[in-house]
Amino acid sequence: MMAKVICVHLVSELGYDLLFQDVDVIWFKDPMKFFHDSESAIANYDVYFQDDGSRSERYAPYSANSGFYYIRSNERSKLLFRTVLYSGDLIFARSSHQQILISLLAEANSLTGLKVKVLSRDEDDFPGGFHYHMRKDFMKQFVRGENDPYIFHMSWTLNKVDKLKFLRQMGMWYANDNCIEKEATAILSGEIVGSNIITACCSAEPLITCHYRDKASISSCADSPPKDKNGQSFW
Repeated sequence: MMAKVICVHLVSELGYDLLFQDVDVIWFKDPMKFFHDSESAIANYDVYFQDDGSRSERYAPYSANSGFYYIRSNERSKLLFRTVLYSGDLIFARSSHQQILISLLAEANSLTGLKVKVLSRDEDDFPGGFHYHMRKDFMKQFVRGENDPYIFHMSWTLNKVDKLKFLRQMGMWYANDNCIEKEATAILSGEIVGSNIITACCSAEPLITCHYRDKASISSCADSPPKDKNGQSFW
């Protein structure tokens, strides 16, 4: 958890604007164009967060997702991420980087006037796990190509095993099996994949595999078992 805190703090302190994202985020368009649009009605905010989708008290008041956010470097945002760094004890105590960050966003808004924008879950530009699990209408439109999001964030997933399965059946997985769960040193040394790492590890086309009929998929997975009890086919 602290690695996510420290890397953002260091770049912020150097005076750079930055985009932070988890590794389970897929780009469809360059999101930097959205954040760099000076004519946008929301161009004057200090920090922008994907909407987590949850409306639980734990993530009040912003419900910001700490796995995808953009920061404009200024004194307000620098102070925010210094404070996050100094709150490492709280992060470990609560076992949640996101919960503490949201709390500090509210504090910074009150004390320093930090301008916080959460990119609403009701819009189509920055979907994530909430949409995957709770908005079947959106996912139907997505697989038909009827909406045009910048990214997709496979959040709201209990474990890495299911996250990989969801990504695979959505056509959002491009890593070849021979490089999965391998030590970086083994891959980089050429022991596993030879000299051309990109060709060996990365597919130019999505690697699609069905796993669950009741979860959204880019093509029909109606013959697969359900993930949830009595789950009905997405298709």
